[in-house]
Parts: sequence; structure tokens; C-alpha cells
Amino acid sequence: MSHNPTKTCLGLPVNFFLLGLCLFPPAGWSVEVTLDEIQLKDQWVQEHWLGAQPRLPFSFTYDGKSSDEWLAAWTETARIERLDDARTRHTFTWTDPKKALEIQCVAVDYADFPAIEWTVYFKNNGPWDTPLLENIQGLDTQFQGGPEGEFTLLHWNGDTFNQDLYQPFELPLGSLASQRFTPNGGRGSNGAFPYYNLVTPGGGILLAVGWPGQWATAFVRDASNSLRITAGQELTRLALQPGEQVRTPLIAMMFWKGEDTERAQNLWRKWMWAHNVPRAEGRLPSPFLFGNTSLWFNEMVNATDQDQIAFIDRYGEERVQLDYWWMDAGWYPCDNWPQTGTWEPDPKRFPKGLRAVSDHALRHGIKTLVWFEPERVAPGTWIAKNHPAWLLGDTLLNLGIPEVKQWLTDHVDRTLREQGIHFYRQDFNMDPLNYWRKNDRPNRQGITENLHIQNYLAYWDALRERHPNLYIVSCASGGRRNDLETMRRAVALHPTDYNYANLTVKQAFHASLFQWIPYFASNTLPVDTIDPYAFRSGHAMGVVLGYDMRRKDLDYDRLRRLTEEWRQIAPCYYGDYYPLMPYNIREDQWIAWQFHQPEPGEGLVEAFRRPRCEESTMTFHLKGLEADVNYEITDFDVKKPIIHTGGELMEKGLSIEIEDRPGAKVITYKPVKH
Repeated sequence: MSHNPTKTCLGLPVNFFLLGLCLFPPAGWSVEVTLDEIQLKDQWVQEHWLGAQPRLPFSFTYDGKSSDEWLAAWTETARIERLDDARTRHTFTWTDPKKALEIQCVAVDYADFPAIEWTVYFKNNGPWDTPLLENIQGLDTQFQGGPEGEFTLLHWNGDTFNQDLYQPFELPLGSLASQRFTPNGGRGSNGAFPYYNLVTPGGGILLAVGWPGQWATAFVRDASNSLRITAGQELTRLALQPGEQVRTPLIAMMFWKGEDTERAQNLWRKWMWAHNVPRAEGRLPSPFLFGNTSLWFNEMVNATDQDQIAFIDRYGEERVQLDYWWMDAGWYPCDNWPQTGTWEPDPKRFPKGLRAVSDHALRHGIKTLVWFEPERVAPGTWIAKNHPAWLLGDTLLNLGIPEVKQWLTDHVDRTLREQGIHFYRQDFNMDPLNYWRKNDRPNRQGITENLHIQNYLAYWDALRERHPNLYIVSCASGGRRNDLETMRRAVALHPTDYNYANLTVKQAFHASLFQWIPYFASNTLPVDTIDPYAFRSGHAMGVVLGYDMRRKDLDYDRLRRLTEEWRQIAPCYYGDYYPLMPYNIREDQWIAWQFHQPEPGEGLVEAFRRPRCEESTMTFHLKGLEADVNYEITDFDVKKPIIHTGGELMEKGLSIEIEDRPGAKVITYKPVKH
């Protein structure tokens, strides 16, 4: 395998394509990528990809033999492409000269972060079926510990539809420890969360598995000091037919040094903002305010175009400026919203289509979001009647069929254009795993799922290519399909279906999600009153309003103040995130966090005193400030600012009093300009 030329930066050898690092870190970053971290990543890449005898970090069994045996004997080629100043793509290809199996590993090396990612593809270029491919692991690698300390795995629940959703855990990985993770039912973050922070002596590795299906990861210690990590589609035992291709999950790893796991998570957030959060025509999504009528019309089942227009007008009358009008499930012909499969507006309730609503909203400066659930098909709907062969178990749309993916792409593309839809929301309210596996023959296990996942991602890519301004929402009964591949194409405006009004749980899972998925939204509940504690508990990059605007007795002055408050603070969510208290779902405790924008030196503290908490005052030590700078501190409920130095705020702390129980405080700070 060929080597890349090296030059020096600050007198140290670095990869040729990392010359841009002489200019790092970007101005204003308080959490900085270090040269040591880049070199650690470069060393790993050299050992596992670019060296003369690389220890390839993936594995499989082919025709009964291990990948190590096959790849050592096959012809290999390597290609290097510089994608931009920050990314270099390495494509490694191996070919079986007898069976015509081609294996291609596509790896992307980042210059501005200590990050590397890869995906492995297997394609049959021959005229006959391949021998069996089994136990394909997109990640199969080992890390060595030492006398300085043991491995510790930081991991999180996925969306469990319970109080413990997104709960963090700390798992020591001592001698002979073994831990396996897999989601429930074939949706990639259903119960399990495909994001990890492996703490090693002197640093760690942030790891993500990008697979919106049924993946499995395992962390296995031996009796000495070695830790083996594997990750892949949970079940693969298949022969590839001529022209057929399967792939592994996307594997992403980021190396960090030191002892500070909060700093590590902020490196991840920065990488997500820089390279992953989806853009529309190159622009990151702004903080968005949404409005809907879902609670008042059984989602959209009983709604009409006139209802929607009337609610939009009422928000305007009350001078609450929305960014998007959200039309959820039930806008198609149905008796109840789960009757999905006819993707046309109900002509009785929407005689001019959704366009009547979207055009009206646009005249008020509001764009439109619309819900779809194309993968689940109910009996009696258009797809079920006209294309029963497209369905698995009479229910699951088999996206692995190229004809199905093409029809869906063309049909939804046309619907978006005809109905004036700017934000496409895709839900998935079923577990697909049993449908996939029942469709597989004994020598084809895993093929239906793999082809479905490939075309699910390709479908979204095609929509985004045809609609450069389109944003996509990922929803699967809440947040049950929010892996990295999905989060590169969509945002999570609805991270759970669990009890929206349980504000204690909402605050807690926000504290977890802020660490991994920087752009998400939250509902504001309850909606029978305009309550600051409830509204502030729903603060995120997106806020969703569902008030009954037919009521004239709600406190709309307060709603205007709260929405304006959120608009003022929302840009802080692009910054570094620091939990000021540990995750907890206890109603007798506080929870609080800080967002810090290094470039202007400004930030935000949000603190919540829960319903049964006796303590009315807490002190929090802020982070990321400059010790000798004076900061102006503003409590949104008081408005009269106070002045403290950064040193005081970090060492002595910021004292916050909340008299109400429950109650919430929103506090901003900024440097004092002399």
C-alpha cells in the first residue's frame, strides 16, 4: 500500500493533506483541536490504512475463510482524492480474481479534526452468485491499555419511550469485561444509542455507528490489556447475486487527549456543526419557531384548509412570528392518521390541495413543513391496492426494490413542488426487522435490510439534490432512527413521543442530546396556559408551539415575550455546551447548563428548579470564560444587569435564585466593552 508524502508543521511530521493545520485553531474556539490529537489520529490512520502492512479495521468471512486470509492474496489498488481543504478521501479496492467479488473501502480523513470515517462496500461483478459472505463487521479493531488506568465506556440509552430515554451510563471495562449493544426492532436508535465515548488512559475515542437499521456493537476485554471493538449490521450471511452490492454501517471515530470528557464532547459538537449537520444551499439551519394544530384536530385528520389558515392568521394577529407552519399526519384521505399509503391531499378537506395553506403562510413570511410516512402502508390505500408486490407482510414498503425507490422519489418530489412544501418530515411508526428477516432465504440473511437502508439514504439524497433548499426531519415514533447517516441528511425536530408534558424528563434528555446531536427541537407543553417554566423547558434549536389560537383568554403578551426571549438566546446553541449539573430526573433536584460562544465571548445559562426541590438558590461554576474580563450578566426576569469577572464566575461561581417551584431562569452574559 502506498504512503502519502509528509512535510512538517511546527517542526513536526504531519500528513501532506493536513498542511492546513498550520492555521488551526479557528479564531475564537475555546475548545481547540490540538496538534497532539491530530498526530494521534494520523498515527492510527498510518497503522490501519496507509502503512506497508496495515491492520485493517474491518473484517468478514468469505467462503469459510477470514478476511485477513483473502485480502492478503488479492489484488489491491488505492486512490486518493482531496475533497476540500479539510477532507481527503482514500479509496482502497480489493478484487477476487476468481469469483469477481470487489471490496471497496472508502475512508475520509479530516484535516481540521482528529477524525476518520469509513464505509466498506461488497459488489459482485461476476455472472454468478458469490460464495457466502458472513459476519461483516464495518469496525473490527483493538486498542491497548496500560498500567496508567483502565478503559471506561460512556454510553447512552436511545429513545426508549420511557423516563430513561437518552440516559447516560458509565461502564468500566476491566479484565474480561464484555458488553454488547443493539437497537430494538430495526430502527437505529430505538432503545440503544449508536454513539459512544470510550475513555482510555490519557484520552479517548468518540465513536459513532451510522446505520438506520439493525446494528450491533461489542466491547470485549481480554485477560491482559487489550480491548476489541466490533460494529456492523447485526446479521449478515449472504451470497451476492450478479451486480448486487451491500455495504457496512458508516464508522466515525474522533480521538481526543486529556481527562476532560466535556471538552471531548464539544469537539464532537464542533465536528457535527462543521461537517455533518445538513445544510440547505450551503447554509446551516437557523433556529426555527414552528406552529401546528395537532392537538386540536387529531393531528390533521379533522383539519381543513380553513382551519389551518385561521390558526396562521391568529398567530399573526397576536404578533407571534412563526418560521414554519407544521402540518402533521392525516392530511391525506383517511379515517385516522395511521391509514398511510395514499400520498395525495384529501380533496374533501383540502379542495385546492395543501397549496392553499402553504401559499397563504408564505404571504405571511412562513414556510411549510409536512409529515409523510412512506415506509408503512395500510390496507386499502393507493399503494396497497395498486402495488401489493411492493410490500413485505402487506405492510412494509420494500425500498430495496429499485422501482419502488424511483417511484417514491418521483412522487414525493412532485408532491413537494405542487403543494409548496419546504420542510419534509419522514416518520416511521413500525419495527421493520421481522419483515426484513422473514423475506430472506437462509443464504441471503441480511440482504433485504441492507438494500432497504441503502435506498432509504439514496432516496433522501435524491430529494435534497432535486430540492437544494429542502430540509428534512427524521422521526421514527420520536427519535428511534437518529444515527449518524440519518443526522447527515436530516434534523431531529421530534426526539421522542414520550410524555411531552413531563418537563423533568424533557430537561434531562435535552442535557444528553446537546452532547451528540446539536440541532434538535422540542414541543412546548402544557398548552392550556402560557407558562414560562414549560416554555423554557422546551428551549432548543427549534421550538414547536401547539396552542389553541381560537382562545382569546391566553396570555399572548407573555407568549410574545417568551418567543422573543428564545430568539435572542437561540444562537448560543451553536456554541460549546457545558452541563452544570449531572443528568438527573429527580423532581427534588435542579438541573442547569451553559452554552458558550467563544468568538464574541457571549453565552447562556439555563437553570431549572423542579417541582419538589427545596433549595431556592444554587451556585454554578461557569466555563470557557477569560478570567480577567468583566462580564455583564442579565437575568431575563430582572433585566437589570450585574458585572462579574470571568475569574469570579469560574472560581466562585454564579449564584442563581429561583423563588418559584417549579421555576426556570434564563441568564445571558457578554464581555463589557470599555
